This record gives sequence, structure tokens and C-alpha cells, in this order.
Amino acid sequence: MELKITNCNNFFKIKGILDKKSISLFEEEFNNIFDRMDNLKVSIEAVDSMDRHGIMALTRLHEEALMRNKKLSIIGYGCKNLLAEFKATAAA
Repeated sequence: MELKITNCNNFFKIKGILDKKSISLFEEEFNNIFDRMDNLKVSIEAVDSMDRHGIMALTRLHEEALMRNKKLSIIGYGCKNLLAEFKATAAA
């Protein structure tokens, strides 16, 4: 399934596969997002699978939120690798 990103106000739903092939769509949608929003919610509940490129894209979004002192909420189970990446970042 291809990647689809829908949004309403500051709530974004990501559906499909977040991988190397679809990462450009993700990056295009969230490029400079914190210039326009202070509070962002992203649902990954409907993400079927995510490779390391998808994990790194979400990690970069998270790091940008921290650097700019913005609020980012990622909603959904995602995958164990994503959770491990965020735990490693928090520990460092």
C-alpha cells in the first residue's frame, strides 16, 4: 500500500508503508512544519510497516521539535524499532 498522509488542523494521519520509496512524500509534507505549527500530532496507527528510513524520518521530526521547543505527539504503536530509537535518544 502506498503512503497517504491526511491532516486536519494540527493532526496528521499516516497510512501505508513508510519506507525508502515513500520517504520523500513524508519529508515534503513535514518540511518546515514547525514554522507553521507549535503543536503537532501524528498518528502512525495505520502504518503497515516502516523501515529504517521511516524510523529516521520520525526521529528527525522529533529532534526538530525538541530543538525548536515545539510539541510533537506521535500516536500509535508503530514498531519496536521506533520505540527503541526514541528510548535511546532520551537516554543520551
